[in-house]
Amino acid sequence: MERNLKNVLVISFGFLFLFTAYGGLQSLQSSLNSEEGLGVASLSILYAALILSSMFLPPILIKKLGCKWTIAISMCCYIAFSLGNFYASWYTLIPTSVILGLGGAPLWSAKCTYLTIAGTSYAEKAGKNAKDIINQYFGVFFLVFQSSGVWGNLISSLIFSQSSTKVEISEEDLACCGAYNCLADTTNTTDSAKPSHSLIYTLLGVYTASGVLAVLLIIIFLDQIKSDQAETEKEKLEIPSFWSTFLATFQHLKDKRQCLLIPLTMYSGFEQGFLSGDYTKAYVTCALGIQYVGYVMICFAAVNSLCSLLFGKISQFTGRKLLFALATVTNTACIIALLLWKPHPKQLAVFFVFPALWGLSDAVWQTQTNGLYGILFEKHKEAAFANCRLWESLGFVIAFGYSTKLQVYIKLYILLSVLVLSMVTYGAVECLEAKSSPGTPTATKKENGGPLTQETHM
Repeated sequence: MERNLKNVLVISFGFLFLFTAYGGLQSLQSSLNSEEGLGVASLSILYAALILSSMFLPPILIKKLGCKWTIAISMCCYIAFSLGNFYASWYTLIPTSVILGLGGAPLWSAKCTYLTIAGTSYAEKAGKNAKDIINQYFGVFFLVFQSSGVWGNLISSLIFSQSSTKVEISEEDLACCGAYNCLADTTNTTDSAKPSHSLIYTLLGVYTASGVLAVLLIIIFLDQIKSDQAETEKEKLEIPSFWSTFLATFQHLKDKRQCLLIPLTMYSGFEQGFLSGDYTKAYVTCALGIQYVGYVMICFAAVNSLCSLLFGKISQFTGRKLLFALATVTNTACIIALLLWKPHPKQLAVFFVFPALWGLSDAVWQTQTNGLYGILFEKHKEAAFANCRLWESLGFVIAFGYSTKLQVYIKLYILLSVLVLSMVTYGAVECLEAKSSPGTPTATKKENGGPLTQETHM
């Protein structure tokens, strides 16, 4: 057990160091690299590459390299993105975004495979239920991993708050913040408030070091899974070809319920993209300065983690419909308030209320949507979760893609429209379920609710 637990902790802390860097960089992209929308364009391309890689790369790499080396090599793709930010231009950021996107899917698949094999092998030796042990391992992993959002953003805020050039933002410039932001002028105002090159390099140096530490941790301390274990697991998971994966993913769209869940799944990408791409730039950086972006995103990450844990536990008592209703009301209230609010530095607390409420809603979208996929499509989990990742990533791509082209109020209206559509189509799914299996949903929910809520954030 000790050895298995050590491996679980090595993976967990490896991911913690890696995503401390990546999470912090993602929150800052729209503010740091605002020229011609380079930052958000790179994120859009990153998620597009992620969609492609999740289609065919994971099974091939895991079969050729094994889980340990797939994790280590994929982590290097993330370090490339940190290095690309040192000299941010279209020629450095776009290729490194593609590299990161291609590495993302194998990294997560190898992690899931490793934890599953480790849990299964320990359960066999100890004569315990494999499902319970795997759940414990995923629980430990997410407990450690979820805090990466806090550390990455804390580092950026502490470093940027060293800036000696505290820029007073004039009332005229403040008029350009918020929902009716001036597309042409914002870059001029935020550029003057941009941290010095030396502070940006310090931050990127810390992030790159954090990524390197993650890779070293995996290479030195993670045990390679014994080849016979991996072989038997591979036979169970018979590695599918690109085309069979590709076809299975799209054949799954014949299921009416899957098609009805597309808006909800894409909304998850839209809302996360809005917070990290638009809220941080048009509200926080514009009115308070870039040094506050980290603190605001810490608030989001902390509330998100606590609520994910809480909703995973209480969903068996409340049922998912009540939680979806709570998230919908909270998100709708936030969107309407963001349309009406004029951000001003004197209202500091308000800047934190929005990410906190957003974190509460996002926790529902993450845990309950994943749980819903697992319960509805129990016989076709792989194809279902491939669809889940595909449509969520597409939501990110679109949200980051139009980020620089539209004013914030238009994006908020788009967000609200997608949310309303999501709830209508989700309601239709629940009606279909109620018709097909009257009287059983609550039982299946209790049986299946637990483990499926684990696999959340990408």
